[in-house]
Amino acid sequence: MSLITSEVMKNLSGDQKMIHPLSDVQSSQIGTNTNVWQFVVILPKARIGDDCNICSHCFFENDVDIGHRVTVKCGVQLWDGTTVEDDVFIGPNVTFSNDKYPRSKNYPDEFSRTLIKQSASIGANATILPGITIGTGAMVGAGSVVTKDVPDYALVIGNPAKIIRYLK
Repeated sequence: MSLITSEVMKNLSGDQKMIHPLSDVQSSQIGTNTNVWQFVVILPKARIGDDCNICSHCFFENDVDIGHRVTVKCGVQLWDGTTVEDDVFIGPNVTFSNDKYPRSKNYPDEFSRTLIKQSASIGANATILPGITIGTGAMVGAGSVVTKDVPDYALVIGNPAKIIRYLK
């Protein structure tokens, strides 16, 4: 049995968050009642809202903004240029990208912006290409490859992802 236990941190106002000691959280912008599990890396300029659950083996770059009540399951990497609004679910091993023409040691002046709007859900192992917006309340099926914007409340599946119906 491991002797390592989770740390519950409280600030002066009594707000708390749980940051596992085996994570590397460099950001001071972690919201109240947010849980960060083991083997998570969060770079210094990333922002994570209140009541979030960041599961193990995740990585967040600096230019990442996460809203409130967001769940990020295991194995997700969020790269510079990613914004996730409130109440979003990101399933295990969802893959995001931010560079349309990646080359080793050759960085763009600015990375593509990816936006996941409020209450959207992304199923396990989906791939989100650079510069995509996933609309409010939209759902991306597991394993889908999203190559273009997803409208509000659309359910998309497949490779490439196609709308099969609306959820509203």
